[in-house]
Amino acid sequence: MRLKVASILIASVALVSADGVRAQGISDNVVKIGVLTDMSGQFSHESGEGSVTAIKMAVDDFGGKVLGKPIEVVVADHQNKPDTASALARKWFDVDHVDMIGNLINSSIALTVTGLAKEKNRVAIVNGSGSSRLTGDACTPNSVHYAYDTYALARGTGSALAKEGKKTWYFLTADYAFGHALEADTSAVVKGLGGEVLGATRYPPESFDQSSFLLQAQSSKAQVVGLAGSGNVLVNSIKSAQEFGIQNGGQTLAGLLVWITDVKSLGLSSAQGLVLTNAFYWDRDDETRAWSKRFFEKMKRMPHMGDAGDYSSTMHYLKAIEAAGTDEAQAVMSKMREMPVNDFFAKNGRIREDGRMVHDMYVYEVKKPSESKSDWDFYKLREVIPGDQAFRPLKDSACKLVKRN
Repeated sequence: MRLKVASILIASVALVSADGVRAQGISDNVVKIGVLTDMSGQFSHESGEGSVTAIKMAVDDFGGKVLGKPIEVVVADHQNKPDTASALARKWFDVDHVDMIGNLINSSIALTVTGLAKEKNRVAIVNGSGSSRLTGDACTPNSVHYAYDTYALARGTGSALAKEGKKTWYFLTADYAFGHALEADTSAVVKGLGGEVLGATRYPPESFDQSSFLLQAQSSKAQVVGLAGSGNVLVNSIKSAQEFGIQNGGQTLAGLLVWITDVKSLGLSSAQGLVLTNAFYWDRDDETRAWSKRFFEKMKRMPHMGDAGDYSSTMHYLKAIEAAGTDEAQAVMSKMREMPVNDFFAKNGRIREDGRMVHDMYVYEVKKPSESKSDWDFYKLREVIPGDQAFRPLKDSACKLVKRN
């Protein structure tokens, strides 16, 4: 009996030890990165194959190994369903021992998976989604919000239009987490600058007929019609707005999240004059052009801020593993916060305690067809917003990780 008990104790210790080793990030001889994204739905042109390509480029450029371990990339389509995303992430963490999950387009999904990363002590890096809640009340010590957020988009576009004297707004808002956050953050900026929100209409994110919503926006007589949505629905909204003559009637159309792939789909004749805020433009400088050319060779399109952010954040993550000497999540997160980001995506970028990667943002205007000199020559720069002004100040953050004086 004593021998049997001793055997059980030894087995238990072995299991505990194995779990302890796994928790330290040295349970296997591979570093696994999961790309959880929309491969086939309405946000796939903002993520999908582009995010997979960017992350694999980073792994290849890093050399394919870190701390002597091969780096593997696994991919899954979350189909824009939080339940599906949760099940996939749990399997990746529990069964497949994935160390980091990246991209995470769709804010509802990002909020779900970052919570799971905290629970399982793994890392989640968000580039596809924008909800500022990710570094607010939903912040975690295991996640990073990298490329952009709704606060920065609102701050850039709202301020740029306010400077032109355009202070009355009406919102067409996608009825899900991202749309709500974008409307709320932009409304706060508009009101803070002495403006007024005349109303808002929320539409199902899968809705493709914007006619009735646009008529309400048109009848509001607001100076600015803010499109708080993304994906194919945003593209259709802008096309419909042109047909309804919203801009010809004197109202300004503000795409609060516009990807360069959206402009490509619209064409400059429809998109011209749009004011937008962005973290990255392929034609910004020599470094962005060099990396974008490599991406173009693989994807046959120019990259957007999500693609560039996926690459940059993956490189930063791998450098942090190397610096930490382990892939254990907290050790890696500590190094990621400690090390600055200096690459083609950002200069002197830094990850704050709330998980926000702070970097410069840019306000652009979409060119007229006559101003464009070549394919993908879409934007002209209106303003550079320094990182410490672009993102929500820590003193105003709802993140419980922020140290208060």
